[in-house]
Amino acid sequence: MLSLAAPHCLAQEVRKSRFIAHAAPVADEDEALAFFAAQRDATATHNCWAWRIGERYRFHDDGEPGGTAGRPILAAIDGQGLDQVAVLVTRWFGGIKLGAGGLVRAYGGVAAECLRVAERRTVIAMREMELHCGFEHTGIAHTLIQQHQAHKIGENYRADGLTIRLSLPDAMQQPLADALRDATRGQARLLIPENENP
Repeated sequence: MLSLAAPHCLAQEVRKSRFIAHAAPVADEDEALAFFAAQRDATATHNCWAWRIGERYRFHDDGEPGGTAGRPILAAIDGQGLDQVAVLVTRWFGGIKLGAGGLVRAYGGVAAECLRVAERRTVIAMREMELHCGFEHTGIAHTLIQQHQAHKIGENYRADGLTIRLSLPDAMQQPLADALRDATRGQARLLIPENENP
């Protein structure tokens, strides 16, 4: 899965209308909306946008005819196989109407070109897990967490041991579970947190 490595901006003129696309990597909807708020230009005729984060997405036409701005921006994101991306396209009307087809091509085109030339990075799918172990295994648990590229989110001490909440790459889930089982003779467990069970 690919995302952007950094924010990127690109400007184009289409039949005297000026379009500027701002694209950025985002982790969640709040970050996308904050990006749009920071980049929008109140002097522009329209500030249209779209974002995609996993299966979730939204788009907005900001006064353009329905489906002629936000949806083509989203199509540009999806067409390049990107995830965790937000794109804002700002338009200053130049006096020549573009028509519905022209708007779709202009918004989608400037968004696609901005994304095409932006630097990309690979997104590593992460998963939150809980590691449960007795106090006698806390040292080995912490060592294995580091060895398997997991990040500790928090710890909770219980009467019978420790629960460590962590985030780790999907690909490391089974190797970490196997290493914990082997190192603790099956006494430490790696589980999906209860509030995340389907």
